[in-house]
Amino acid sequence: GLVHYLLHRSTTAIAPSIYLQDLFTDANLRGAGIGRALIEGVYAEAGRTGAGRVYWHTHETNITARHLYDRIATNGGFIMYSHAGPFDGH
Repeated sequence: GLVHYLLHRSTTAIAPSIYLQDLFTDANLRGAGIGRALIEGVYAEAGRTGAGRVYWHTHETNITARHLYDRIATNGGFIMYSHAGPFDGH
């Protein structure tokens, strides 16, 4: 498995945050605790760096991952919007 994360500042908190950008576990090894171990490693990094929170996004249809996420984190109920461009200043 692999995990990518970014430590960053926020306008709404004094402590930095960690955005868990990508989490992947080989399909043949899912359910073996690898995803949990990777996320817990990010939680440990949050503790080491003084981060106030760790957060990530997942698609509502990602049921397998959400079973894990619902056990180790809180779904804040936010809906994410994005726009991929073009960016013409409007």
